[in-house]
Formats: sequence, structure tokens, C-alpha cells
Amino acid sequence: MSAFDDYLSTFDVVPGYLNWAAFGPLSTSVRDQAIREIDALSAGHPTAVPTAFAYVDRARQLLAELLRADVDDVTLHTSGAHGLMQAFYGLTGDIVVSTAEFPAVSLMLHRASQASRGALRPRWITPVDGRATPDAIAEALDDAVNAVTVSHVDFRTGYRIDLAELRDVIGPDRLLILDAVQSFGVVDDDYTLADVVVGHGYKWLRAGRGTGFARFSPRARERIAPVLSGMMGTTAGTVVADELLEPAASGQAYAVGMFDPLAAARLAAGLDDARTAGVANIERALAERVDAIIDIADRAGTVVDSPRERAHRAGIVSLAPADPQRVAQALLDAGVTVTARGSSVRVAPHAGTDDETLRMLERALAASDTRR
Repeated sequence: MSAFDDYLSTFDVVPGYLNWAAFGPLSTSVRDQAIREIDALSAGHPTAVPTAFAYVDRARQLLAELLRADVDDVTLHTSGAHGLMQAFYGLTGDIVVSTAEFPAVSLMLHRASQASRGALRPRWITPVDGRATPDAIAEALDDAVNAVTVSHVDFRTGYRIDLAELRDVIGPDRLLILDAVQSFGVVDDDYTLADVVVGHGYKWLRAGRGTGFARFSPRARERIAPVLSGMMGTTAGTVVADELLEPAASGQAYAVGMFDPLAAARLAAGLDDARTAGVANIERALAERVDAIIDIADRAGTVVDSPRERAHRAGIVSLAPADPQRVAQALLDAGVTVTARGSSVRVAPHAGTDDETLRMLERALAASDTRR
């Protein structure tokens, strides 16, 4: 088998699962790695703990490779939200953000602004269609704005922003803080265009909870104070008593405490899956699954409210049926797992989504239309 066939074989999901944008069931390689590390730590062997903690460095190295960054720029966190906290709480000035952002972005920025006592000032924009496009962001820019934060892929509409176009719009001097939760691992893009990249492994990387990460470029570190830096964010990088050490001169400055070695092992396994298969290959396979879902929706007469062009999407298809509750119930009755929220039904396949799952979706959409 090819490396990509090996990657597809790590999907062990019941047919009907189309909710990868909410949670990614663990890959078989992640599951096996977790079991091995749990067994090793349970036995109490002298080498078990240092071996387990070696996965922290391994995960950082793999992240750096996929982000095309220096490993010193990368740090691990318990969630993507904690990475955003590190960025926002250490920032000052005006920052452009959409009101339609995921709460981990908007609420975290709001709280950081409150704590800053006016030093950090969100400049809220409300795009008409909920998509924070480069044009919508450009309209909010002036000389007072020194940063922009945006999701690479919008969690509701599935809209994927063009990073190169966005960087051109905001210019070289403003910081770009990117939430890559819905893109990293399945979108092959130039993440070096962002100064801060935040994500986690529990969706598309299939590595489970507790696997957050962030990358802080040297320019970002010059302008974002490590306000929440802890004992692992010092020049020593370990426990040092009777001395108050300065923050590390690297991305590690934004670390707090010891990172969970079991989470690091799971994250490393998920990252290794993606690297071996090739993110570009994963993106192409996912695009084919999304194409198929859009075709199914079109045949069922269900409105697709997300981008159809591959360049402007990732793994999210937002459906806007006339009766969303009826459609959501039909999918539930058919054993199809999606996210129904308000007037939309979010369908999110992965590269390993099988044909039976697509057939289940098509039958359920047809049935919901018949009942209507």
C-alpha cells in the first residue's frame, strides 16, 4: 500500500460520522500510541517518564515541520484557547476582529481587553454574510490598527480566507493572529504568513483533547508580552527554586507548566500520520468528499450556504434547508452525525469518510424532502 493508503487505514469510524469539525474520533495510530504510553507509565519502569516526556519535543518538532517554522517558535498548550490567551493577554493596541468569530476568539479577546484596562482595543466588524474576507477586514484598517485576528476557516460557513491576499491587505507591519483549528492538518497553506498560529489536535488530526499548540514568530514575540508565562516558560525550562528567572527568548516563553506527556504522545502520532500521508494529499481527498456532499445536497434540493470553490473551503459544508429541524431529525434517524445549529446544518467529512456514509446522507436528505 502507499503511504496515503496507510493513512486511510487509520480511520476506524462507524458509517454515518460527518462531524469532524466538532470532534475527530481518534485514529488507530493515536489510539495504539496512547495505550502503549499508558501501559508504560503504569508499570513504573525507570525509563517510562523520560521516554513519555520525549514526546513533547517530538510533537514540537513535527509541528514546526508542518508549519514551516523554527522549533523554538512552537509551544504546546492544553487547548487552542490557551494559545489565544497567550497572544491576546500580552497584546496592546487596536485589533480587528469579526463579531462572527468562534467564541474562543471573540470572547477571549473581549476578556483580555477588559483586563488590559483599555490598552487592548478590539475593533469589531460585522460582515454581511458572516465571512471575514480580506475586503471586509481592509475596510476596518487605519493607522491605529496594529493587529488582525481571524479564523483560517470559519466554523459556521466553512469559508476559508486567502492568507496571501489577507497578508497583502493588512501589510507587513501589522500582526496576524490566526486560528487554524478548522484547517491545520487538512489545508496545505503557507502558515508563515501569520505571526501567531493557534490550533489543536482533537478535530482533523484525530489526536484527542488536551493537544493544543501555538506558534509565535520572532516578530510576534517582540510585540506580545509573555504575561501568562509560567515556570516552563523561563530560560531554564525546568523547576528552579530561589530565583526569579526571565522568560525564555523563544516561543517557550508562552508556556505555563509541564505539558501532559500522554497528550504529547497522541499529538505526535496524529501529526506523524498527517506528515507521512502529506497534507496536500489529505486536502485533495477531503476536497473530493466535500464535492460529493455538495452534489448530494444539490440533488436533494438543499441549499448549500458555504463556498463551492476549493480554494475558499476546507472540510465544512453548511446546509441551509427550508426546515432545518426536520432535516436534522432525518439525519439523526438515519444514523448520520452532524451539527445542527439554528438555521443551518453543518456537515463535515474527512479524507477517510467512506462511500456508505455518503449514501446514508443522500438517503436521509431525500427522506427529509419527501416528508416536507
